[in-house]
Amino acid sequence: MSKHSLFALSQVDSRPLYVQIIERIRERVAVRDWLPGNEIPSIRQLASDLKVSVITVKRAYLELERDGVILTRQGKGSFIAPNVDLGTKLQQQELNTHLTEAARIAALLGLSQSDLLSKLREAHQRAKKETS
Repeated sequence: MSKHSLFALSQVDSRPLYVQIIERIRERVAVRDWLPGNEIPSIRQLASDLKVSVITVKRAYLELERDGVILTRQGKGSFIAPNVDLGTKLQQQELNTHLTEAARIAALLGLSQSDLLSKLREAHQRAKKETS
């Protein structure tokens, strides 16, 4: 994978490997490491690089294609979809995932919606200070 940034999978992560592959590719696209139109590793190449089965990578690619993240051109390879808002879209999806998880944890802790919103405001203020 010489022309691509390598990523690793976690053997201790309880999620299936294909889900981890999907997440890693989405991350690469979201941070614009892999740009729209760029070719991505072939299924066989990525399977070899990550030491996973071709079926695992194929399943990840099929889901990424279904979600509009990648395009596969028969005989040409797979590419990041040419959607200019793809990075923003994926960042929004990532944010929604984190917010849902925060709400779940707050519910487990017995926090009220008001308490959760207060904690979110505090976190937002800290983040703004860190980025300015």
